[in-house]
Amino acid sequence: MKHFIRNIRLYFEEIDRVLFLAVILLSAVSLLNMYGITGFNNPIFKKQVILISVGLAVMILFSFFNYRYFKNYSLPVLFLYILSLILLGLTFYAGSVRGTNSWLFFSGLTLEPVELTKLCFIVLIAKYFSQRHVHINQFRHIIISGIYFLIPAVIIINQPDLGSAIILSLIWASLLIGAGMNRKHILILLVLALIICFVSWMFVLKPYQKTRIVSFLDQGNDPLGSGYNLNQSKIAIGSGFWLGNGLGNGSQASLGFLPEPHNDFIFAALAEQFGLVGVVFILGLIAIILYRILTIGSGTPSNFGKLFSLGLSVFIFSHVFISAGVNIGLLPVTGLPFPILSSGGSNLVSIMAGLGILQSIKRYG
Repeated sequence: MKHFIRNIRLYFEEIDRVLFLAVILLSAVSLLNMYGITGFNNPIFKKQVILISVGLAVMILFSFFNYRYFKNYSLPVLFLYILSLILLGLTFYAGSVRGTNSWLFFSGLTLEPVELTKLCFIVLIAKYFSQRHVHINQFRHIIISGIYFLIPAVIIINQPDLGSAIILSLIWASLLIGAGMNRKHILILLVLALIICFVSWMFVLKPYQKTRIVSFLDQGNDPLGSGYNLNQSKIAIGSGFWLGNGLGNGSQASLGFLPEPHNDFIFAALAEQFGLVGVVFILGLIAIILYRILTIGSGTPSNFGKLFSLGLSVFIFSHVFISAGVNIGLLPVTGLPFPILSSGGSNLVSIMAGLGILQSIKRYG
């Protein structure tokens, strides 16, 4: 027993305890918030308990995995990347949900491969640039990394999942800049991005995606149609005021006015129950998590560790920013989950795995 306690103590001395505690607190708030939305006996709440437990176990398990296997060996990294691409491709043979082919179904369980793809892409690009940071200004490295980016991006856009494609783009761009890409190449990529946006609007985006963007730009045009979700979200957030309506007393969520209160609009449901104080607390925990991720990255001598921490922080931040932005009307509806709070297990487990790898970087240097 003493030996076990000594190992536990040693483990907590090696990891980032502040990051670990922040994740535990955010997970606890996730369960409390979900309980208030659905009640104790609801299958969604029970599923969230299981997912949070699995996610925390995955984070701890990956913290024991020596990240140097990713840093030093190409085969496991390429294997994970290719596996994620195969899973992405298989979604086109699975059933369509609300007009998108983003999920795989296994005996009642669902998997959204795009979340695994984001994490595998971070590992792949962090490894690629960590070995070539001295020659990053050679445009061919941007092209090669761009190919690694375009393959999953094209699949994701055709699912279609515009929100995840944007996040993958942000991760790639941040790692390019973090690796030291010069300003001339940044300007070239910005021009290409503008051209791609124009072409996508004209020929790629689905009608419902254009409708979401148009309704966002003119939010009062169709309050009972395309603007309904956003209006209900604003009502839920506004009704929370400073301290909220109390646990389980969110009328918009409990009475069914707020769509997807356990997933897409989980942020609005939280604001309705816990008010501005609850929102500030949650965003404060996210800020602590992001700060600790970047602190671990800046403190490691490994270029892979630095780039991985940057990619993971962008992964988490972009999900938080876009999800919260959608809920308050700053961004058009995308359907992206809020990290750890939303009921989607694929995003939660992928982020927990990433945090576990980050703790491994802290442990092994």
